[in-house]
Amino acid sequence: MVATSSTENAQRGWELAARAGYAVSGVLHILIGVLALRVALGSGGEQADQSGALGTIAATPFGSVVLWFSVVAFLALGAWQVAKAIHGSPSGGGSGGAGERAKAAGRAVVYLALALTALSFARGGGSSSSAQTADATAKLMGAPGGRLLVAALGLAIVAVGAYHVYKGAKKKFLQDLHRLPSGTAGPVVRRLGVVGYVAKGVALAIVGVLFVTAAVQADPSKATGLDGALHTLRDQPAGVVLLVIVALGFVAYGVYSFVRARYGRI
Repeated sequence: MVATSSTENAQRGWELAARAGYAVSGVLHILIGVLALRVALGSGGEQADQSGALGTIAATPFGSVVLWFSVVAFLALGAWQVAKAIHGSPSGGGSGGAGERAKAAGRAVVYLALALTALSFARGGGSSSSAQTADATAKLMGAPGGRLLVAALGLAIVAVGAYHVYKGAKKKFLQDLHRLPSGTAGPVVRRLGVVGYVAKGVALAIVGVLFVTAAVQADPSKATGLDGALHTLRDQPAGVVLLVIVALGFVAYGVYSFVRARYGRI
């Protein structure tokens, strides 16, 4: 009986830490939105991506504490997704089909990568995501069939972006929530989810297009990640207006992530 209680308490603690991962993700998306807005208005020198957001946190008085908390939260959420991909939901929500397990595996990679990035900043390091992306693309292109692999990766990212747009436009994200907050908060959450998912999907699609461009032109420097995608969007006709909209969408996604941390299925 005592052992069972201890196991349940440990699982509840793990779930709480995993939910904190969504909250930290919300903070990062809000900061990325703010940085993207500064890019649109021509007043920002920081990268509008995870590195820029983590660098902004690191520069605050309690940045180190927040970063270490982020490492733990992302590790917990990533480990939860690993367990879900292998065994189904650790909380007993069912094993799910192959598609759900594959999605969980993909989310695990994302959150564990975020944990490593946050760890780098927490230890006083950190580097440009754009430069890392370009370097990794160059190495991949140097492998046999590397350009095809980079193009395939780009198309996969475009597909992920398109799925985000679909998930937002069709309000499929509501399936990730146990229930909506009561009162007037419900419609607000719907709007935040729609705007946030669509904006993030557009940005991811542009990231994918840049990978495909890098493969076609055999130029790894074209693959510059999220920051490069947002700068590319800004440089298009009416790009400033579009980037402002996408930036506000990232902020909306960040706020929605706080709701998901409280009400979401993990």
